[in-house]
Amino acid sequence: MNVTSATTATPTTQNIGALGQSQLNASYDTFVKLLTAQIQNQDPLAPMDSTQFTQQLVQMTGVQQQLYSNELLGQLVANTGTGMSDAVSVIGREVTAASDKAVVTAGEAKWSYNLGKDAASVKIEVLDSNSRTVAVAAPTNIKAGDQTFTWNGVDLNGVKRADGGEYRLRITPVDSGGATITSRVFQRGVVTAVEQVNGQPTLSLGGAKVPWSAVNSVRQPV
Repeated sequence: MNVTSATTATPTTQNIGALGQSQLNASYDTFVKLLTAQIQNQDPLAPMDSTQFTQQLVQMTGVQQQLYSNELLGQLVANTGTGMSDAVSVIGREVTAASDKAVVTAGEAKWSYNLGKDAASVKIEVLDSNSRTVAVAAPTNIKAGDQTFTWNGVDLNGVKRADGGEYRLRITPVDSGGATITSRVFQRGVVTAVEQVNGQPTLSLGGAKVPWSAVNSVRQPV
């Protein structure tokens, strides 16, 4: 005898707020159509009482505002869960974040980097959004520890790049034997703003956008 296996239907999860808003919009449209039809076809000698229609409109508007309030409350709870409140608390503080991106502001872009040990030479490359090298530098300060690099915005062709462009920094430090030295690029600056990008808190550091998850230290600015 063949036995047919039983399957359990998986319930579909719906956004209750969106569903309520959709139903309210449909009801509101229907109500307006009925109201318009009744007004157009009413008896001029015995016009309808508009008080009831006004009350119904007020009630529908109240329900709509409540749904909007619930939606905003849900967004607030979601922001709290993703660390938005923590990110906002660092506005005005100096943070260090693992990021190789910087934005040209007031004609220049700035980065920080760390060398694991003293280097024999360091090659610095500024890359555009297509990972093409637009500037090259060879800093003289090649000691171990944190260093900074400021690009004047002039590319290999002698063209001054416009403010607002985002660029990445790539460093290649080597020792006297030609071996690559451990290094990292990061951003350090005062947080001026916080916004939500793709559901995640993002900090503004000198025009550059840095994800909150990349922050590894916070301190009061010197």
